[in-house]
This record gives sequence, C-alpha cells and structure tokens, in this order.
Amino acid sequence: MTDILPFLKSIISVSGLSGYETPVANLIEEKWTPLVDEISRSRLGSIHGLKKGSVSGKAPRPSVLIAAHMDAIGLMVTRIVDGFIYVTNIGGVDSRVLPGTPVMVHATKSGESLYGVVAMPPANLLPEGQSSGAVALKYLMIDTGLTASEVSKRVHNGDRVSFNTEPVEMSGGCVSGHTLDNRASIAALTICLEELKSKTHAWDVWALASIQEEVTFAGAYTSLNQLRPTIAVALDVTFGKGTGANDYQAFPIGKGVTLGIGPSIHPFLHKRFKEVAEKVEIPVKSEAMPEHSSTDADAMQLTAEGIPTMVLSIPQRYMHTPVELVALKDIQRAGRLLAEFVASLEADFINQIAWD
Repeated sequence: MTDILPFLKSIISVSGLSGYETPVANLIEEKWTPLVDEISRSRLGSIHGLKKGSVSGKAPRPSVLIAAHMDAIGLMVTRIVDGFIYVTNIGGVDSRVLPGTPVMVHATKSGESLYGVVAMPPANLLPEGQSSGAVALKYLMIDTGLTASEVSKRVHNGDRVSFNTEPVEMSGGCVSGHTLDNRASIAALTICLEELKSKTHAWDVWALASIQEEVTFAGAYTSLNQLRPTIAVALDVTFGKGTGANDYQAFPIGKGVTLGIGPSIHPFLHKRFKEVAEKVEIPVKSEAMPEHSSTDADAMQLTAEGIPTMVLSIPQRYMHTPVELVALKDIQRAGRLLAEFVASLEADFINQIAWD
C-alpha cells in the first residue's frame, strides 16, 4: 500500500480555512487527477473526482459519493490595537489551547503571510473576573513582531489566521498536527482511490473534497444537489480515547475505525459496511449518533428527495486544537474499507436497500 504520510504532511502544512480552501484544494486536485477519470470544482470550490464504474447499459450508472471535508477551523482579524491583532473564531475554536500557539496571518493588503504567536495580556490588564481560568478569545491577541505602523499597512479586518504548527511523526505510528480534522479523511479517501485502481467496481464513484463543513455544510448541500448520487458516505474523524475522554463517545486510537448508527445513517448501509469489514478483517466499532452526526452526512441525507447515507470515522485525539493526533494505520484502514465497500456493490444493490 502506498505511503500516505508525505501527502498527509503536505495537506496539514497549508491553510484552507472554511470559505478559503484554495491552498489545500490545489494540492488535493493535483493528487487526485491521475487517480480518477474526471475532475472538476463546484461553483463554491468543492472538488469532484469521478471514477467510472463498469455497469453496462444506459447511463447514468448508479453512483456512490464519498465526502471528506477539506476545510479547517481558524481565526479572523476583527481589530488592530497598537500593532496587536485581535481575532474571532472561524468554526469551533477552543480559546483555552491558543496562548503560545504559532499562527500565520494571511495579510490580503500586502499579499503575504506573516508569522505570529497568540499571546494573552497580563492578569492585571484583564477585566475584573476574567483573570482566572481560561482567557476568553476576545482578550487574546496575535503578536507578529512588527511595529504598529507596519501591521496597519499589511493587515486589516477580515484577514484570516491559520494555525502554523508543524506536522510531527509520533511514536506508535501516530502523526500530530493541525487540521487533521478532516485532512486525515482526505488522505483516507486518497487511499481508497488508489486501491480502486486495481479493483473492478460496478458503480461510479464520486470523491468529494467538500468546503465549509465546519460552518455551513455548504459543500455537502450544493455538491450533492449537483451530482445526485445514489448513496453517500461521509468520511470524518471522531473523538479518540484519552484523558477526560473515555466514555462511550470516544474510541481507542490505532484500534480501527467507527461506523455511525443513528438518524442520519441508513441502517442497511451500516449493515453492509460491517459485513465488508468482517470479511476483510478490518476492526470496526459502532458509534452511537442518537441525534445529529455533526458531519456532512446531516446535509447529504436531506438533499433532494433524500439520499441513503453512511458515516465512517477515524478516531482522533485533541479535536479542534493545533496538535490533533491520529494513527496512520486507522487512516489506511478507512481507505481500504471504503474501497472494499465500493467493490462489494452489486449492480442492483440500490434495490436491496430497505429501512428496517
């Protein structure tokens, strides 16, 4: 199996915040182009890769769409005071982990990226009652080392700020870095496409690198409306077991992937994924999603007349922080399971689907 680590490192070393995904989208499109028959971008910037199936007869062939969102959480400039940059969040950013974090300010005035670090003011300068515990995001600031006049010339309100931590290979076959949510799934979907090069599959396969999952589900809604697949799979990350995360909502790192079960997931698809996983000896666990799945699946299932949808997830520690952590073997397993699932789809599979 191809070593996915270099590609994974490349896509977690660039920005691509929700609504501004172009830097990472360019890398993904370059990687996917030789793996699919057709590639394009939606009007909003999602990447559509089509790998054609072998079902003969009149088009269109039945199709399965696999979505992995490529956008990331981050920050946006709201004001500049004496050369210090204040920000708000893009997506779910936890301010507790930000002080001391290296960041990149994407200065649209000058067209450059400025290195910075998130700092917090001394306790005596914070409002009464705000000096103990975690400091709220609105009080944190970014220091670029530039003078006030230099910052004002380069940066303005609305500029984006992305995490700038380097990807690190950890012990135990793990990798840590920012935006592994959800670039780990982009890597897994890439493995799936590589595996399918040597497999016969009846159905067409749409690989979707979706935009704005962290804020609006815009990519899932619009691309599904455009492509109208027969069934869909959302590929994302879930909470990995660790300190303070050991209940039924968290799953061990390096021990396999999870199969969602709940209102956003069609039970027949869950059943088929479980059967395929058992056949090829890939360890899986059922993940209870009793309400929303908080993935693209929530939008995909509700598109058009309704699309039978599944959720496949990779366990990850330290969600929505600059040092997220996943096991490479789980990424490989997710990619292989997807490929085996696609190869298992009979030409008339859609006629077998029933909501039991």
